[in-house]
Amino acid sequence: EVLVLEDTGESHKLVVHNDDFNTFDFVIDCLIEICGHDPIQAEQCTMLIHYRGKYTVKTGSMDLLMPMHEKLLSRGLTSEVV
Repeated sequence: EVLVLEDTGESHKLVVHNDDFNTFDFVIDCLIEICGHDPIQAEQCTMLIHYRGKYTVKTGSMDLLMPMHEKLLSRGLTSEVV
């Protein structure tokens, strides 16, 4: 028997945008708490958000990403699910 993994086309991206209001530490804490990142991953994502202007911090289904997106927005971060 062979297990076949199918692409269901349900892969979406949670993108966080840079802003001039939130500190690095605040964004890092949000990514750890909301997205389940470890501290090093959260710090790296935050640096990429800062220097690139935006960065995909998580991928997955809409059901997984929408609650994270809403929590990030409630904390004052700018994010989108694409």
